[in-house]
Amino acid sequence: MKQFVKLSKLNKGDQVAVISPSNGLPQIFPHPYELGLERLQDVFGLTAKEYPTTRIMGAPLKDRARDIMDAFADKNNKAVFTSIGGEDQLQLIKYLDPQVFLDNPKPFFGYSDNSHLHNFLWNLGIPSYYGCAVMTNLGMNVEMFPMTVDALNRALFTGGDYEVVASKEYNDIGLDWSDKANLDIPRTMEPNEGLFWDGDGNVEGILWGGCVESLIFQSTAGKYLPKDEDLEGVVLFIETAEDIPEAWIPSYLLRGFGERGWFDKIKAVLVGRPKAWEFDKQNNTEKKRAYREEQRQEIIRSVRQYNSTIPIIQNLDFGHTDPQIILPNGGNVKIDTDSKTITLGL
Repeated sequence: MKQFVKLSKLNKGDQVAVISPSNGLPQIFPHPYELGLERLQDVFGLTAKEYPTTRIMGAPLKDRARDIMDAFADKNNKAVFTSIGGEDQLQLIKYLDPQVFLDNPKPFFGYSDNSHLHNFLWNLGIPSYYGCAVMTNLGMNVEMFPMTVDALNRALFTGGDYEVVASKEYNDIGLDWSDKANLDIPRTMEPNEGLFWDGDGNVEGILWGGCVESLIFQSTAGKYLPKDEDLEGVVLFIETAEDIPEAWIPSYLLRGFGERGWFDKIKAVLVGRPKAWEFDKQNNTEKKRAYREEQRQEIIRSVRQYNSTIPIIQNLDFGHTDPQIILPNGGNVKIDTDSKTITLGL
């Protein structure tokens, strides 16, 4: 099983870096971004240090890569947060010097297109935290979700075992960030359907994964994927992005993994609750449930073509919906299909 360095926990008053490795949306939508910065200070007691491209939309790849390396190299930064995701991060990985990160390992937070940086670090043996962007989760209108605050506090400060408990309700309806007044309007919540379990066996392994669209990009490019031997004992986690891809899109990725022989090595699959509402596709509750059910069945069918028994647990609270827990990419996870429990090592 691949070995990872142990990262130091933070203390109140520590400085953290805030970067935009993908889209520089803080330039266009400053309101949720600045609220997120305030929450880093007010809720978590941390001081944020921004970098030159953090508020620049369309910053050159090399400039963003420089900021990433500078953020890690600065000994005063005890963790690195991302403002949000995007779509072109894979293209800047080639400009990163691995030695900078090996010499300065520290917690990295983000999701979506930041899957590329997560997996760059994973390949170096540096764990990271999949979840919690400044604009979306820290900058949540009205207040942060308690589940997210708890998970982030554990990831940042206390560590230990974190038992995954499904939220009772969720939100996936977007917010118009151009109007600051919207930050004072509560999100519309809907009942959560809980976790969906398929397969048998008790599992303990190391997490690896990310956003489906990003992993497809990596697979197509043939870059930055793990070595086959490093996948022994891995628990795969995946989730789809905000563009609500057709329900069969994840099967392209999973069947590709199957043809690589990876499901002989992967011990379980965790799937985040898919976002099913967007401004150009405002689905009602019935349509959302139908979409999620179709995606669930596609995922099960795809994995079962290559492994008939490994646990597949879906509708977890990570990814592009809220509330959001944080997954330790490169960290430990225990799955008990008898007691229906999942425990993360944060």
